[in-house]
Amino acid sequence: MYYAMMGTCVGLFVLAWAVVRIWSVPAAIGMCVVAMVIPPVAAIVANRRGPEDRWWDDPSGDPQSDEWWAELDGRDRGDHKDRHE
Repeated sequence: MYYAMMGTCVGLFVLAWAVVRIWSVPAAIGMCVVAMVIPPVAAIVANRRGPEDRWWDDPSGDPQSDEWWAELDGRDRGDHKDRHE
């Protein structure tokens, strides 16, 4: 979906200034304004969360999940006592 939206955006710009401007500069500007709105919408669509995405959820209580989150936070959970000796 993202690539289709961005392809449409590029197509609108190219079509506006290569073809449409010959007959109507205001129409070409209008096409560019529409094309200008597409990239932020495409980014939002591409980054939306799917039902199976869990990469930003809170830890589930799984011990490995907690270790992973502690590592990301830069915190030592105290499980590595031999490191401090």
